[in-house]
Amino acid sequence: MVVGTNIRTYFDGSWHVGDVPVMRAADHGAWLGTTVFDGARWFEGVSPDLEAHCARINRSARALMITPTVATEDMVEIIREGLGAYSPAEAVYIRPMYWGIDGGPSGVLPKEGATGFCICLEQIPMASATATTTLTRTSFRRPTLDSTVCNAKAGCLYPNNARMLGEAHAKGYGNALVADAMGNVAETATANVFMVKDGVVFTPIANGTFLSGITRARHIANLRADGFEVVEKVLTFEEVEEADEIFLSGNMTKVTPVTAFDDISYEVGRVTRRARELYWDWALSAA
Repeated sequence: MVVGTNIRTYFDGSWHVGDVPVMRAADHGAWLGTTVFDGARWFEGVSPDLEAHCARINRSARALMITPTVATEDMVEIIREGLGAYSPAEAVYIRPMYWGIDGGPSGVLPKEGATGFCICLEQIPMASATATTTLTRTSFRRPTLDSTVCNAKAGCLYPNNARMLGEAHAKGYGNALVADAMGNVAETATANVFMVKDGVVFTPIANGTFLSGITRARHIANLRADGFEVVEKVLTFEEVEEADEIFLSGNMTKVTPVTAFDDISYEVGRVTRRARELYWDWALSAA
């Protein structure tokens, strides 16, 4: 799926220009959905938390019972080599991917050690500092670990997210605020969520129904270091309705302010703006 431009693909031990074919029709990943990926970012000459993203895809692979084949430090080195083709002025989405190739005796269980690997680099601009979104409720929920692989960044989870987004877009909103199996707030269809009330920052506690994101953890650390109280707790939709500010956290855009949840409007507040400032300060200083 081409989203960006100026694509480079690492496959079979070397870098290639363009969106090259990597998966065959009979591969386990194509047939039975054993695909995992991760996403990192290159912007302004830095790639924040790149090592953490590379480590997470190896954990995701193991969660889907496919064998990770590239050590974290080697993956980082390969990605940095590929990024050498881009200038610091270009923003790049970094997507390493694994997929199952062969099945075991039943076909359904992936065969240990038979794993495909590639890295896709796509030039995708960072969102404007003034970009915002809106949220609405959705009838679809996040699954639980006993029913699917919530502990992995797996391709098979995303059709459910697409249903959430489709429902939200049909109602005229930018994204969906999603419930967990218990009916409490989990995340949105594409990102983790934070809310602010009376100067205190709240985010849903990680309960196994959604990935507790790498960027989410970075925001929590940055805000606490800056003197903000950050509380991870069970959040109800009623609490979100009463919030002073809401913002989303994800690798693609880092911080996205929310200006509406259904018929309730919100200002882009000082905490949201500060979270963005802190992230950029940290990212550029950590280079």
